[in-house]
Amino acid sequence: MNITLLSRFVAAAEELHFPRAAQALDIPLASLYSSIEKLEHEVGHALFTRDQGRIRLTPAGARLLADAKSRIAAAPPAAEKPAVPAGGKAKASKGKGRTPAVKGQPKPFKKRQGR
Repeated sequence: MNITLLSRFVAAAEELHFPRAAQALDIPLASLYSSIEKLEHEVGHALFTRDQGRIRLTPAGARLLADAKSRIAAAPPAAEKPAVPAGGKAKASKGKGRTPAVKGQPKPFKKRQGR
């Protein structure tokens, strides 16, 4: 099981509210829903029951929650992304290429070369 999926499941299980869990994880709500669906498909059982606006863990979800917390704690820390230095060399346009054609306007022609 993917650690990312498990961490998203743990956040949703602790909040018992998908929008708040997505906000806490700083991810889109649709991404959280798809992660939960992938995990449910992988486990083979429904992890949450959704009825009348309330969300509860199923018995399979409660078992997975305990297992997921231990797996997340045992997982090695994620490698940090290397810092990209700010700034850089700007590339100036050299004026080569065609100008964009605008619909309804005459096409631009090349100027004649002087003699």
